[in-house]
Order: sequence, then C-alpha cells, then structure tokens
Amino acid sequence: MNAPHEASALGASRPPSDFDPVEWQTRVDLAACYRLVALYGMTDLLYNHITARIPGTPDHILINPYGLMYEEITASSLLKIDLDGNILDGGNGSYGVNQAGYVIHSAVHAARHDVQCVIHTHTRAGCAVSAMQCGLLPLTQTSMRFAHIAYHDYEGVALDLDERARIVQDLGQLDAMILRNHGLLTVGASVARAFNAMYWLEMACKIQLDAMHGTKDLIIPSEAVVEKTYNLYQPHVRRPFGEFEWPAMLRQLDRRDPSYRT
Repeated sequence: MNAPHEASALGASRPPSDFDPVEWQTRVDLAACYRLVALYGMTDLLYNHITARIPGTPDHILINPYGLMYEEITASSLLKIDLDGNILDGGNGSYGVNQAGYVIHSAVHAARHDVQCVIHTHTRAGCAVSAMQCGLLPLTQTSMRFAHIAYHDYEGVALDLDERARIVQDLGQLDAMILRNHGLLTVGASVARAFNAMYWLEMACKIQLDAMHGTKDLIIPSEAVVEKTYNLYQPHVRRPFGEFEWPAMLRQLDRRDPSYRT
C-alpha cells in the first residue's frame, strides 16, 4: 500500500470529463457527504474517513486525501484506491491514504458487497457512548432505530490487517457498529443511506448523554415496543431512509458552498 506522505498544495479541480459518468456521480455524492459530516459537527480535525465503492468496479473505492479537512474535499480531489490499498488515481494533489482508514474500510468493502458507503467518526458523543458498558440504550424512537447494533472491542489503533476479519465478523449484516473506546461506524447501500444512519446514530448518542446527565431514572420501553419501532426503520418495511432526504441535503450544501461538486 502507498504510505501517507507529505502533502503539497491542493491542485486545481479536474473537470467531470476526466472521469466515467458513474464514477463522477459517486465522487460528487461522497464529497457532499464529507461536507455534510463537517456541517453537522461530526469531524475530528482531518482524521476519520468516509469511503464509497464505485458502481461497476467492486474492488475500487474512493477515500479522502489524508491531509485535507472535510470542508476542503471536492469530487475531483478524492483518491481512488483498490482493496489492496494501491492508489489508482491521486485526485488533484499529492496526498496519501490514512492507514487506519484503509484497514477499517477495506475490510467492510471486501466482505459486504451490498455496501457502497462506509462512514467512521470520532465524535465526542459517539466516543463517550463507546466507553459505556451499557452501550447504546433504547431511550427514544431515534435510539430504537439502532436496537440491533454491532460492537467491536478496541484493539488499539486500527493499523493491523488481521483486525479486518474481526471487524467484519462483529459487523455482520448490520448497518451500524459502535467501536468500543473508539467511535462509530455506519454503512449503507448508498452514500445517502450511510449518512442518514450516521446522522441518527450520532443523535442517539447525544440524547443518551443528555438523558444520563439529567437523571438516573431513565424510562426504557418494553422489548416488544423497541422491536416494533426498530422494524419500522427497515428498508423492506417502509423505505430506505436517506434516499428521500438526500436531494434536500444537497440543496442545503449548494446554498452554502457548491464547490464540493468540482
């Protein structure tokens, strides 16, 4: 795998004509996701990572250049790598790939062919809940969307390739996982779905911290109610949450700064 190296100045944006149309649309959606994660306060300086598989090329994924803030990322600046970590397209700069990002994301993309997008965060609320023995509690309707959530025990900074098998085993077929003493991870069949899952998982963690700070007399609904609510969030029951909201999210970004599209 190409090692991270010293970043130079970010080069000029490349035109969409440099890319296959399907890849370009994936780049735009992923760049938008980075900007949205920044907008909603889920960044950790320039660390963390979001990846998207390019449709039609299952072994090729897009990832952030290691050295850019999320608010700087554009469609053409994203790196294209294969699942062995080789950089196939260096974007429009000379940035490398975060090794931990490669380990975590390549594990999921290699094992879960139903997943297009993987998001990993280190938010204050997410890290706090990740350190709680109780895990995420079904305190509210939002929390119950994650009544079945995966957990992965902390093994140190995710630099060892052999951890990938355990990440995949712990995630199973779920779309959200708490990395113990570490942070949060969500996946989705599209960038829109993965972002939607992360937005609500982050909200659930914030709610839990607020509730636990205010009182110890927390109301936990019955298991039947929790399960009923969880089932209503499943794509085959109602709709794939995130797809309906995504165009509105893009309009929000376009009003603020449409440069992610370049």
